[in-house]
Parts: sequence; structure tokens; C-alpha cells
Amino acid sequence: MQRYKLKIEYDGTSFVGWQFQKNGLSIQEVLQKAIFNLSKEKVIVTGAGRTDSGVHALEQTAHFDLEKKIKKENFLPGLNQHIGNNPITILKINKTSKKFHSRFDAKIRTYQYVIINRQAPLTLQKNKAWHIQKKLNIDDMKKGAKILLGTHDFSTFRSSSCGAKSPIKTMKSISIKKKKDKIILKFMSKSFLQQQVRSMVGCLKYLGEGKWNVSNFKKSFKSKSRLKCASPAPACGLYLFQIKY
Repeated sequence: MQRYKLKIEYDGTSFVGWQFQKNGLSIQEVLQKAIFNLSKEKVIVTGAGRTDSGVHALEQTAHFDLEKKIKKENFLPGLNQHIGNNPITILKINKTSKKFHSRFDAKIRTYQYVIINRQAPLTLQKNKAWHIQKKLNIDDMKKGAKILLGTHDFSTFRSSSCGAKSPIKTMKSISIKKKKDKIILKFMSKSFLQQQVRSMVGCLKYLGEGKWNVSNFKKSFKSKSRLKCASPAPACGLYLFQIKY
């Protein structure tokens, strides 16, 4: 039995998310079918991050086990061919240790959130970014981001369906950069709660548009109450950016 490590990119717009579900097509299902069609073996592909419906990935990592030997030079093009027209691409495939686990061995996960801050509607960035017409104050958003750094109880930003054992997480880094009308937020942590990033972005947006001041933002965060959270940012602007091991 050989374990393989995958690096994958995908457009999550048309999927129900990473995880296999009965109510629609998932990224996991597409990958497992492609591997079966290539190898004739049923496998389970385990991802490093269980991205939600509509969320994209620039670099998702996953692993699976295979008994059959397949020539490496045929594996990558073969898998991508069997994925077909689905907006998923295998960027890289390597043999790895049987002890390697894409989810549990991850040291740092980085998520990126993209906002287009302009009056005009989106064409090229449609379903790839959050379109916000009201001008955002980046300096105020950065002040809020600083409050989130370090180890805290992130219950305010936790989805009611989150299955994590603890709401305590350590936010290692947050960056907010603006270039013309594009605002890119990056969040680095070992792990995240379900909808945590989108919820944090939603609250930072309230700061940026002046709906909240820094005191309001801090009170919401420290309340540990989901009811005090702003509306989560839409899934379309969120990207799993990188996994480090």
C-alpha cells in the first residue's frame, strides 16, 4: 500500500464544499471518482482543510492510499484527464510516508480573502471576490485585526454547526493590503473554526465602513457570542491559500 500526497487548486463556486455530501457534488467526490477511473481502486481522499460550499483553493493538500502501482509520469496527466471539465486541477502528486496525514500533520494554514472595493459591478472577479461598493477604511480594519492576534476564544466567529472540540485558537498573523480597488486579507493559524475567517472578515468590514468603531469590534469579539457577530462575508471571496507541514 502506497500513500500519495496531492496539491490541488479548485474553483469552489459550483460545489457543495470539499466534503462528500448527498445533496450535491463535492471536490472529494470528483477526486475519488477520478482516482477510481484511473486505478480501478476505491479510495478515500483526505484533505487538509474542509472548505465550505463556494470556497476556492489555490493550494489544497490531500492524501490517499493505493495498492496498485501506477507510473508517476502517467499519474498526474491521467488524474487531470479523468477530472474532466470539473474546475479542479491536480498541481502535484508525490509518494509520501504512510505516517503522513494531510489534516493532522499541518503546522500552518493560510486563508486569503479578496474584496473588490469599487462602485462598478464585477465581471472578471464575479464569484471570486466580495464586491463592496462603500469605501472601506483600511487603517481601521488593521486596528481590528491586531485585536485578533494571539491565542483567544473565537466563539463569536464560530458557526453553530462547527464540530471543533475547542473554540480556542491561535492567530499567528493577519495582513491586510490594498492595491487599487483590491483588498487582500490573509490569516495564518494552525487551524480554524468553521466559518471563522468569513466571520472575522464580516466584522472587519463593519469596522472599515464605519458601522462599528474599535470598541464595538472588541466587545463583539470578547462577548464569545455568535449573536454579537456581524454577518459572515460571502464564501466567494475566500481561498485556501497554503498549507505548511
